[in-house]
Amino acid sequence: MSKKLNGTVIVTYRCNAKCTMCNRYKVPSKPEEEITVDTIRKLPEMYFTNITGGEPFIREDLKDIVRELYKKSDRIVISTNGFFTERIVDLCKEFPQIGIRISIEGLEQNNNEIRGLEDGFNRGYTTLRTLVDMGMKDVGFGMTVQDKNAGDLVALYDISDELGMEFATASLHNSFYFVESNNIIHDRLMVAENFEKLINRLLDSNSPKKWFRAYFNHGLINYIFSQKRLLQCDMSFDTFFIDPFGDVMPCNGTKEKEVMGNLNEQSWDELWNSEKAESVRKKVRSCDRNCWMIGSVSPAMHKYIWVPAMWVIKHKFLRFFKKKKYSMYENKIVRDYRDGKVTKEQLDACSTCEKCINMQR
Repeated sequence: MSKKLNGTVIVTYRCNAKCTMCNRYKVPSKPEEEITVDTIRKLPEMYFTNITGGEPFIREDLKDIVRELYKKSDRIVISTNGFFTERIVDLCKEFPQIGIRISIEGLEQNNNEIRGLEDGFNRGYTTLRTLVDMGMKDVGFGMTVQDKNAGDLVALYDISDELGMEFATASLHNSFYFVESNNIIHDRLMVAENFEKLINRLLDSNSPKKWFRAYFNHGLINYIFSQKRLLQCDMSFDTFFIDPFGDVMPCNGTKEKEVMGNLNEQSWDELWNSEKAESVRKKVRSCDRNCWMIGSVSPAMHKYIWVPAMWVIKHKFLRFFKKKKYSMYENKIVRDYRDGKVTKEQLDACSTCEKCINMQR
């Protein structure tokens, strides 16, 4: 029997937000071409499924999709901007075990400016509170950290901690999925300082899960300094994405869309074991984009658990016995940047920002 996979189902590219770091709303999918329940039925057994978009709750048949996915997935989490409160609450009444992650990009002013949604913060926060009051267990929010909102990072974590919610983080990325190639963090030290504060809060907690989240955020500092990722990427080997058109891809971080096959036209086994899929896997093995997104890092952290575990043990030991906090300067690249051994221009040229790369040529 084949092993269970980790899957992400992008149910639509339609979106009601106009985020500054994502132009997907400019090239939405059409309702009539989006993945159907019949295609969902062809997906393999999964231990975890993320439903995302666009904005998933734009689809009025989302409950049908979730119902079908629960037949083949142990756990489901939906990523949303939280705007459609009534639809979210209605779905959660039928599926109280589902996870909901709402994207909030900072405190009220920064969130609304970044996401381009009028009253977006209050709508998202109201949805979160409503779900908590309903007794939903798997609720949280996520933040894509950049220069503009980095100062809100710890404040948002404190809100999540108060409410007993999950708190996920990301950094700016460029890829075909975001329809963006010029995202970059300019003030790396300032952003890293805020991640450092968050990492220390997480390590101070009594939650092993938060200690491992600290490692993930340590990896984000590494990423924004344009370094090689801390864990091997195994996307397309035990993890996949499927887009609204039925195309199965290794991930959402590639520069150009890489397609392993189309589930509308093929069976899963035919697609997954095809020559086309193997050629994509070869590209993954030579990929130099060094993404550090939860979709690829979470499976890697589980697979190579000893790496984050040793990091956690080391930092808990230093904390307990030496009273020594985590410092971003543990990363050699951060020290080199501080000391002038590496310039901003050199780091920019190593990033996936096309504008910065082209300026170096």
